[in-house]
Amino acid sequence: MTSKLEQKENPQANGAVLPVVAGDCLGSPERPEPADFLGPDGPGVEVVVLESRANAKGVREEDALLENGSQSNESDDTSTDRGAEPTSPLKETSFSIGLQVLFPFLLAGFGTVAAGMVLDIVQHWDVFKYVTEVFILVPALLGLKGNLEMTLASRLSTAANIGQMDTPKELWKMITGNMALIQVQATVVGFLASIAAVVFGWIPDGHFSMEHAVLLCASSVATAFIASLVLGMIMIGVIIGSRKMGINPDNVATPIAASLGDLITLALLSGISWGLYKELESKAYVNPLVCAFFISLLPIWIIIAKRNSATREVLYSGWEPVIIAMAISSVGGLILDRTVSDPNFAGMAVFTPVINGVGGNLVAVQASRISTYLHMSGVPGDSPETAPRKCPSPCSTFFSSDVNSRSARVLFLLVVPGHLVFLYTISSMQGGHTTLTLIFIVFYMTAALLQVLILLYIADWMVHWMWGRDLDPDNFSIPYLTALGDLIGTGLLALSFHVLWLIGDRDSDVGD
Repeated sequence: MTSKLEQKENPQANGAVLPVVAGDCLGSPERPEPADFLGPDGPGVEVVVLESRANAKGVREEDALLENGSQSNESDDTSTDRGAEPTSPLKETSFSIGLQVLFPFLLAGFGTVAAGMVLDIVQHWDVFKYVTEVFILVPALLGLKGNLEMTLASRLSTAANIGQMDTPKELWKMITGNMALIQVQATVVGFLASIAAVVFGWIPDGHFSMEHAVLLCASSVATAFIASLVLGMIMIGVIIGSRKMGINPDNVATPIAASLGDLITLALLSGISWGLYKELESKAYVNPLVCAFFISLLPIWIIIAKRNSATREVLYSGWEPVIIAMAISSVGGLILDRTVSDPNFAGMAVFTPVINGVGGNLVAVQASRISTYLHMSGVPGDSPETAPRKCPSPCSTFFSSDVNSRSARVLFLLVVPGHLVFLYTISSMQGGHTTLTLIFIVFYMTAALLQVLILLYIADWMVHWMWGRDLDPDNFSIPYLTALGDLIGTGLLALSFHVLWLIGDRDSDVGD
C-alpha cells in the first residue's frame, strides 16, 4: 500500500501529522482494513490528515494577518502535497504597526507639504487667476492617487500577500494588466473631471468659455495620464521591494503612493495648464490636439487590459467608484475655488493638500489592511464570523482587541504629532498666508482629528459592507474614502478659516 500513502512528513498549517493507532479508526463507517496501513516497515507509518479549509475562517483576526509569510494559491483543495506554510503566523502589535506606518506616513506628509507649498505659489499664476476652474481640478486630480494609484497599491498588496505575485510569470501578468487598466481609468477620469470643472465653474457665474473648457480638458487628461504612468511604475517597485524586505506592503505602499502623488500631480497640472494657457492666443490648435492625442490611445490600453483576467473584471465593473469619487472630490474643489478666490482666505491653499492628504493616507492604509484580512478569510461575498453584520459601533471600531481596531487606534494617534511636524515645516519655510497662532492650531487640529475619526469609522463599515455584497474592497472602497477625505477635509478647513476670520484671528500677508 505504499503507493496510496506516501511515507513522508510534510507539516502543514492546514493539517496535522498523526500516527495511526488502533483507536484512530474506531467508529468510522468506512474503516479500512488494518493491513492497508502496513508499510514495509510495519504499522508505524504516519498519514497526513487535512483539516477542512473552512475551519481556517474561525481563527482570530490576530492570527489571520500574515505579516511576512507568502501564501501560495496554486495548490488545490484535494491535494496533500501543498507547500509549507508557517504553523504560527506572526502577530502584529501596536508598536510594530506604528513602526511600519510611521516612516511612510511622514514621507507622505512631507509630500503633501511640498504640494501645499506648490499650490500656495501657483495660485497667483495667471492661469489660476483667469481660469479659476483649475482650482476645481486640483482635488479631483489629486484624488486620482486614491481612485487609481492607491487602489492599484491595495490590489497589488493583497495579491502579494496571498501569493499571486510569487512567480515571474504571475508578476508580469499583474504589472501589464494593472498598468493598462490605470491608463484607461486615468484618461477617462481626467476627461470627466474637466467636464465637472466646467459645469461647476459655469453654474455660479453663468459664464462659459469654449477656449477655457478645451484648456481644462487638455490639462486634465494630460496630467492624469502622465501622473498615473509614473506613479504606477513607482508603486510596482515599492510593493516588490517591500515583499523582498519582509515588510507588509499594506503598511507602506499606499502612503508612498500619496507622498509622491500629490506633488507630482500638482506640479504637472500647474506646468501643463500654464504652458497651454500661454499657447491660447498664438496656437489655439494645441489644446484640442493634446486632448485628442491622449484620448486616441484609449483603445490600445483597453485591449491590453481586456486580455488580462486579473483586470478584465475591474475594466468592466470598476467605473462606478472612480467616477463617483471624482464627482465628490470636485465638490471639494468647488469649495476650494470659492474660498481661496477670496483674498482674505488665500492662506487656506497651502494647508488643503496637507489635511486632505493625511486623512486620505491613513484611511487608505486601514482599508487596505481590512481588505487583506478579509481576503485571507475567503472570497468577496463570504461573511467571516468576525465581520460586523451591519453598522459597527464606534467602540468596536476603535476600542476592541482585534488587530484592525488596534491599527485604527495607532493611525488615529498619528494625526496630532504628524500635523504638528507638517505645520512646523510650513512655518519654517515661511509658506502660506497664515500665522500659526495657538487658536489657529487648535481649530486646525480639531478639523484634522474629526476628519480622520469619521474616515476610519466609515472605512470599517464600508469595507465589510462591500465584502458582504460580493464587491472587492480593494477596487471599490479606497476611491470613495479618499474622495470623502477631500470633501470633509476641505469643508472643515474652510469652516475653520471662516470662523477664525469672524473671531478676529486674521492674516493675509504672511509669506508674500
